[in-house]
Amino acid sequence: MFVALEPRRLHRQVADQIRTLIEAGEIADGAKLPAERDLAERFAVSRPTVREALIVLEVEGYIQIRMGSGVYVSQRPKAHSILPADDSDGPFEILQARSIIEGGIAEEAAKRANASHIALLDENLKRMEGAIGDAVKMLVHDRAFHLAIADIIGNVTLHRFTGNIFDRRMTPYFERLASHFEGPRTWRLALEEHVVIRDAIAANDPEAAKAAMQRHLSQSQKRFSQSFGEEA
Repeated sequence: MFVALEPRRLHRQVADQIRTLIEAGEIADGAKLPAERDLAERFAVSRPTVREALIVLEVEGYIQIRMGSGVYVSQRPKAHSILPADDSDGPFEILQARSIIEGGIAEEAAKRANASHIALLDENLKRMEGAIGDAVKMLVHDRAFHLAIADIIGNVTLHRFTGNIFDRRMTPYFERLASHFEGPRTWRLALEEHVVIRDAIAANDPEAAKAAMQRHLSQSQKRFSQSFGEEA
């Protein structure tokens, strides 16, 4: 019923196989899919890959994710609604890329930061604290914080990169994943992690700044890595 996959855009291949089975009627409307852990074993992929594939199918309308219960097949869409190819970057790929690049940006920023740079970070942190509970404002201030760190270096290309890669989460795909896992609690955790990054940069400690940024983005990935369903 399920076939192991080759390592090329794995979450898309998983989504394609499950979609084909649903459209062929091999998985009935209303049926509950196997647990995320079991799907990962059957496809021979990681659980984050399965999670990303399920989000693709939820956005397309093929499945319904019920947190704490599991994943269920929806009534099959009358019209095909497959996500376009340019939406294929997975959230975990994006966060990994950010960790690698933005860790280096924070490291370099810590070597150059002065009082005016830290004042801008502090103002942003105050705005984030006041916006907890408002997901749209939090995203705006989150983006601004990461851009402010890149701007300490004064490199236009790094500024553009930081903004562009952050904006890769502004897709129906990433937004749906965030809707399941983001909220006031997770945003407060992110704010606390931002404070640690700020403090390391203010101390002009490159190693600590890099570690703090990488830990923040690693923790962000973990917050998106909870299971959708009930599992032992």
